[in-house]
Amino acid sequence: MRDYRKLFPALLSVIFSAVAGLGQPLGAQATEAVTLTTPTGVLSGTLQLPAGAGAHPLVLIIAGSGPTDRNGNTVGMPSGADTYRLLADSLAAHGIASLRYDKRGIAASASAGVSDRALRFETAATDAAGWVLQSRSDRRFSRTVILGHSEGSLLGMVAVPMAQPDGYISVAGLARRADQMLHDQLAAQLPPALLTQTDSIFASLARGDTVPNTPVELAALFRPSVQPYLISWLRYSGATEIVKLGLPVLIVQGTHDVQVPVSEADLLAAALPRATVARIVGMNHMLKMTPASAAEQRRFFLDPSVPLPGEFVTAVTSFVQGLPVRR
Repeated sequence: MRDYRKLFPALLSVIFSAVAGLGQPLGAQATEAVTLTTPTGVLSGTLQLPAGAGAHPLVLIIAGSGPTDRNGNTVGMPSGADTYRLLADSLAAHGIASLRYDKRGIAASASAGVSDRALRFETAATDAAGWVLQSRSDRRFSRTVILGHSEGSLLGMVAVPMAQPDGYISVAGLARRADQMLHDQLAAQLPPALLTQTDSIFASLARGDTVPNTPVELAALFRPSVQPYLISWLRYSGATEIVKLGLPVLIVQGTHDVQVPVSEADLLAAALPRATVARIVGMNHMLKMTPASAAEQRRFFLDPSVPLPGEFVTAVTSFVQGLPVRR
């Protein structure tokens, strides 16, 4: 019998999980170590400031799923794509500040981690909102924008009502509920009977009911300690939450993303027709220009030398710069 226990953590991470200003110097950018105190510990991040005096827009970057650090890399891997660091550099080159951080329980924010039983989806959304609220009194910033990547897209949507930013950007975000996407991912990998059991368990969790007895093959995904988190997660979907956002919204999606298909961006756009949509031809889930096939994309996940697409950075910077200054 195939051992599926090692399969699910990787699948969850996969699901949620031309340089701008090329040729122009980054100038005297500055970075600051910043912290956010939470009830369970301190989160650590990096504030990156552009050159020049005056108030600048600030973008909060929310990472995708898995043990992803502030730079967009998987903790424990020898290297990474450095996606969020590259994004911060590009934003600064366009006069935009950014704040990226290690999620609770990860890297320098490890001490703020909580147990599986205590963790809820809203916990991470509250963390994101906390960073925005903390920055609100800093006169160096003229307005704030939340940018959520992958799983961070939904987290950012949930954080918006708490943080009240001036704009919101979804990058490679899901529109459907997570279990619906997971079903599609697992359909080609699980025997029909096990897939049916998976769907049944998710249906119970979506109703708010824990499932005491689950197949051993599904233990990694549905162990009792993590079921309360799954219940909290399944309360939300991108298509439902994006409708509630009463602020300017940008939806960004790469056409070579093999983890989150373009159809998810289409569903988000259909839910909120007034949103601006940027489809970046050739961009993958790590926001790099890549071949279309998953096999050929693997090397890009560990290569920080590959730049972000200029079209992507232009879409983000133009949106941020077009927002009115907060009064």
